[in-house]
Amino acid sequence: MPERLRPECVITGHVNADYDALASMVAACKLYPGAVPIVPPMMERRAHPFSDNITDMFNMRRAGTCDLSAVRLLVLTDTRQLPRLEHIASVFAGTRPEIHVYDHHPDSEHDVRADFSMIRPWGATTSILTLLIKERGAELSPDEATMLGLGIFEDTGSFTFTSTTEHDFTAGAFLRGRGMDLRTIAELTGGDMTREHIQMLGTMIADAAVHTIRGIPVTVTEIAPEKFPDDLGSQVQKFMEIEGLKVVFVLASMGGRIYLIARSRLPEVNVGMICASFGGGGHAFAASAVVKDRTPAELRAALLALLTAVITPQTSVGRYMTSPAVTISSGASIGQAEEIMSRYGLKAVPVLPGDEGGGIGLIEQQTASRACAHKLGDQRVTEYMQRNIAVLTPDSGLYDAVNIILKQRQRLVPVLQDGETVGVLTRTDVIRLLMDDSLRIPEGAPLTREHREITVLRMMEERLPEESIALLRRAGRLGDELGMSVFAVGGFVRDLLLGNANLDVDLSVEGDGIDFAEKLAAQLGGKARPHREFRTALVCYRDARGAAQRLDVATARLEYYEYPGALPTVELSSIKMDLYRRDFTINALAVQLNAARFGTLIDPFGARRDMKERTIAVLHSLSFIEDPTRILRAVRFEKRFNFRIGTQTERLIKNALSLGMPGKLSGTRLFHELRNVFEEKAAPACLRRLDNWGLPASIHPLLRLNPQKELLLDTVEELLNWHRHLYKDYAPAAWRTYLLALCRGAGRGEVEELLNRLAFPEKQKADFTRLRAQLRCVSGKLTALRRDGEPTPGALYRILSPAPVEGLLYLMAGYGQKNSIGRDISFYLNNLAGAKTDISGRDMLAMGEKPGPLIGETLRHVLAAKLDGRVASREDQLRLAWEYLNSRREGGGTALNLEEVLRGRT
Repeated sequence: MPERLRPECVITGHVNADYDALASMVAACKLYPGAVPIVPPMMERRAHPFSDNITDMFNMRRAGTCDLSAVRLLVLTDTRQLPRLEHIASVFAGTRPEIHVYDHHPDSEHDVRADFSMIRPWGATTSILTLLIKERGAELSPDEATMLGLGIFEDTGSFTFTSTTEHDFTAGAFLRGRGMDLRTIAELTGGDMTREHIQMLGTMIADAAVHTIRGIPVTVTEIAPEKFPDDLGSQVQKFMEIEGLKVVFVLASMGGRIYLIARSRLPEVNVGMICASFGGGGHAFAASAVVKDRTPAELRAALLALLTAVITPQTSVGRYMTSPAVTISSGASIGQAEEIMSRYGLKAVPVLPGDEGGGIGLIEQQTASRACAHKLGDQRVTEYMQRNIAVLTPDSGLYDAVNIILKQRQRLVPVLQDGETVGVLTRTDVIRLLMDDSLRIPEGAPLTREHREITVLRMMEERLPEESIALLRRAGRLGDELGMSVFAVGGFVRDLLLGNANLDVDLSVEGDGIDFAEKLAAQLGGKARPHREFRTALVCYRDARGAAQRLDVATARLEYYEYPGALPTVELSSIKMDLYRRDFTINALAVQLNAARFGTLIDPFGARRDMKERTIAVLHSLSFIEDPTRILRAVRFEKRFNFRIGTQTERLIKNALSLGMPGKLSGTRLFHELRNVFEEKAAPACLRRLDNWGLPASIHPLLRLNPQKELLLDTVEELLNWHRHLYKDYAPAAWRTYLLALCRGAGRGEVEELLNRLAFPEKQKADFTRLRAQLRCVSGKLTALRRDGEPTPGALYRILSPAPVEGLLYLMAGYGQKNSIGRDISFYLNNLAGAKTDISGRDMLAMGEKPGPLIGETLRHVLAAKLDGRVASREDQLRLAWEYLNSRREGGGTALNLEEVLRGRT
């Protein structure tokens, strides 16, 4: 292995280096002879002989090929922010070197302390260094001049950006005189668009959403390319020009990261300030950031909150804070703090200083809960609270508040006035900020192109029955009468867009959902069953054909989970906050039903984009922590719709599993979700996906898959689909068949442990245990019957008819259709299961038999005889029934009245 280079002077730029960063490094080499240029991680570029050879042409080295411990002079170009220098982090680990900086970006809190700096607000950093080269009379080759020109052309938009100065033109003229190749620059910064460019622009345009904030239109769009696009900044600029936009944010999701590219033409929107809040940087008009720890929905929400704060700096914290604040004293115990937070559904509370002084602190519910779990509830809260937290006053600017919550990740910010806690600003308050009425399109305002409202009215008319549309219009008119906004939400809207049949309508109301439901039920001639704790109601009514129907109505709400795996507590909110509580973006959809906006689609979190890309994406990072059942739902939707779980969403799933979150779920909730998995048509595929993460085994070892179980589950799936096709009017309870398969070969004790973990009620547990015993008995009888030769239809019927179809499908899967017993069960299900006698239980009651199980037993005996051809007419069947009943009567008894039945006197 060759010895690594130990340079004393190195030159480098920022990670995700653009042409300006690389070109300014090349320029700096002319001013620092002998320095080693360390190439940072670069954006991918379109293939071109010039760009493909930049590192070799200018002798750039990778950081890994150098020992940077000997560096005495560090030259930084096009950046001075420490977070953007992670590729040379080892330089800062030892003795601090002398640092020189050349940059054109504004100051930021992350800037390194430089011994020499030249900062100019020009269009490109390369322009600064080029004019220094000109001043010192250094020589440039045509390739070097072309490289420097490439940096200037890219960062000034070929001298069209408003940031371009006369100095950039002067630098360009100088480089042209030194042999700068304009053809090469044109090919690399412009030229023909590739198919990938066209597709990317099409996605940006199709998925763009315009948010009007204080009268300023801000466009946010998302893309998810397989690899980082070359010239992404140029494509964003082209998108801005084609659409005539003022402010643009593009979220490019790749490899678990989100690349945020921002552009602004308005002085009111400083995108550099916005991107700095996410660890990036740039100018007021062009900036970028790389975000690793947020979902696209979270980043979009954070963007809107920060934009609102930036555009309206005069807005104060006092307007949005929650007041009065729930607080605790420093003398309180951890247990008391945990009790208060659970009572009010809070994630954190301020800790007020006591007589001993000290600053205000913060204790989070998760910390308190863990401390109590370790029997530390009697400890003082000051032992575990966060100290040195940020605080604000009611007059503080909104941007500072939003920045603390979104950037510093402080869950709650106390608001102090004259030393007293007068309120708090929470993450919920930030979300509420986005829902402020002043941010909405005014009612009755003309729908301009900027608003990009989408209507699905035609889709509704094409895909829904007239009766369903009439019901939705009725709900909208009632909302108008009550002054409430009414929406169809969730899976109904998702399936409408996907073209799947789903008439199970859920309504969400901005107002009193229970009052709305009661009035709607009255109009439909039905009844409303309220659930006041959750502010929901079930409307039960009959349609025009007299068929029973049901409709769920909910109050638009935001849910708080008091602890992981708990059921949510609820408070009033707007429709967007209601959608934000949903599990995945594809379910965070609504269609407004009020007359003036009937059919208007509400898609605040990019559901249509994710449907187009066939992706399951979670809405926020704590989603699986707060409700681990969403892990099972993610897999169900992935397999049902043939989508894929997004990279970041899968990472969050694995994190929740590593923390043991499913173990916090009650057995009832676990079984409810597992049952839903079993009822999916692709249940084995769902179980395999879950098994790859180890989730089933974490519930109970019996649920762990192995090759034999997988084969059995696949056969069960085939047989269930076969039976559904054969008997369309009867749907077997698939969960029972799958659960039998998973318990195959297990002892009674093991199965009982599993049923206890799933919180089976005693009766259901006993029923399942009896079913397993019954199927063992059936299997034994069939085996014995086969020893005597080919069984008759009647004999098969007598053995198999008492068993439920779910159990028979399990046995059939276990034996296989090539096995004689498997064929016997198949023959029964195909030819005998639907057979009937010509007599009924009423005939036996007429004979004088009392109601009881003996009547069913007798009917099965008669049917078996009929199937064997021993009785054909109704009279023969009545006589056989009479004989069988008499033979089974205890102590002989009085002869039953057969003759009267035969004469038809009853």
